[in-house]
Amino acid sequence: MVTSRPVGYRGIFRDTEFRALFTAQTISIIGDQFARVALSVLVFDRTGSPAWTALTYGLTFLPDLVGGPLLSGLADRHPRRGLMVGADVTRAGLVALMAVPGMPIWLLCVLLVAVHLLSAPAGAARGALLPAVLGERDYPAGQAALQSVTQAAQVIGFAGGGALVAAIGTGGVLLADAATFAVSALLVWSLVRERPVAGGGEDTRRAWWPDLLAGSRLVWTDRRLRALVLFACLGGFYIAGEALAAPYAHALGSGAVAVGFMFAGYAAGAAAGMLVLARLAKPVRLRLLPPLAIASCVPLVLCFADPGLVLVVALFVASGIGSAYQVIASTTFVLAVPDSRRGQAFGLAVTAIKVSQGLGVTLAGLAAEGMAPHQVVGVAGLLGVVAAAGVTWTWRTAEGPAGSLTGQPA
Repeated sequence: MVTSRPVGYRGIFRDTEFRALFTAQTISIIGDQFARVALSVLVFDRTGSPAWTALTYGLTFLPDLVGGPLLSGLADRHPRRGLMVGADVTRAGLVALMAVPGMPIWLLCVLLVAVHLLSAPAGAARGALLPAVLGERDYPAGQAALQSVTQAAQVIGFAGGGALVAAIGTGGVLLADAATFAVSALLVWSLVRERPVAGGGEDTRRAWWPDLLAGSRLVWTDRRLRALVLFACLGGFYIAGEALAAPYAHALGSGAVAVGFMFAGYAAGAAAGMLVLARLAKPVRLRLLPPLAIASCVPLVLCFADPGLVLVVALFVASGIGSAYQVIASTTFVLAVPDSRRGQAFGLAVTAIKVSQGLGVTLAGLAAEGMAPHQVVGVAGLLGVVAAAGVTWTWRTAEGPAGSLTGQPA
């Protein structure tokens, strides 16, 4: 759907394909957050170890180190709808296996890695397909809506996850997650139109390694694209609070329900921030990119004061509001990449982002073995502020004296 002017949020929701993608992503995200809470509680209850808990959570990000570069290019060489459906069906089966009672921790980790390996081609296909569904003029609004509902779904999933674990157990929660993948596959298969391979049939014959190298050169030699990826990688700092939610809540004298609300704090703030940003003019949003990136880490520095649970959640909400800058970075990045390379470029960017987040949560967990959780979160926030300032300098340099503030391809 291509129009001469943006149709706005009401208009994009009239599009059946967008509604299907929107609904499929929403329900699967809710299920994933239920499962993350369940796994965090399960591993911490079994081991009592912050490191094992954070490592398990980190495994939801680290598979992108392999899946992002090696599997995301499939979205440029095969029909994107079929790729999404196949990945969802397979993930439904793998998550259902994770619900088997008495599953060893190591086998849970193996299945978790497999599930998240499949998320790389599925996410790349969805991210590359959205501009084709909405057209480039309406794509930023669609992406903002998807990222906002992702955060809102995380609020529902994280906030309800602790209560759901208490009600039906970790196995029941994992089965619910498997069902969301099945429903997502059905929605995409039924309501999203099949399209030919991006850039024509010749893309299916592109050799894997040259294709990977070409995508890498595109992302890492373009200074604006590189700076946008670095902005997104700052999530590896402010995610520390989520990584330590279970031991942090335990240190505050709270249980599983508090873990869910601590997880939900980031998501609630990010959803609210994205809704506000979506109403601003594009040049204003881009000017807000650097200060919001810094603001995503500043609240965590205050955790050094070891406040109570209510204030900790409030600080996480404030951090989430700052993290809304991610929607600016992602839409600018995708529209700057040719459609025939979007799957690979998207996957490489997600690889960098997820690896930074995975390393962040893993290092936070290891640090928490010898430091109090609130101290680790405070250190992560402080380091994040410094890193965000450095990325801001990189962004300003990439723009140059006549830098573009339009968000259009450079």
